Amino acid sequence: MDQFLAQSSGGGSYVGLLIPVLLLGVFYFLLIRPQQRRAKEQQALIRSVEEGDEIVMTSGIIGTIVAIDDEDDTLTVEIAAGTQVRILRAGVGRLLTADDEDYDEDEDYDEDEDGDEGGEHDASGEQQGPIQQL
Repeated sequence: MDQFLAQSSGGGSYVGLLIPVLLLGVFYFLLIRPQQRRAKEQQALIRSVEEGDEIVMTSGIIGTIVAIDDEDDTLTVEIAAGTQVRILRAGVGRLLTADDEDYDEDEDYDEDEDGDEGGEHDASGEQQGPIQQL
């Protein structure tokens, strides 16, 4: 019995090391590498902004860049007529493009896909769910 355990444990040591190495490789290619690529793209975006660009900040505020201070690494952004704020370059989330603006104007948020203004109804017109009209 002891000989059998000694023989089986000798060959299994490589398999025991192979599984964690394979898992680390999978984690690298599925998690770490794509995150590094996204970080490089974000850094390139931050370096490429210019005056007049319309941006979305990481906080969700939309504004237009009116001045860039390379010494302090800050941007002056106009968020409303006459309202300007200074932000760090790292606060830029993304550039707002013409496609983004068209989508917001065309979208209708008031109605569901079936045309009602909310609530679920069955074929008889009665509202379904935890709250029913009496």
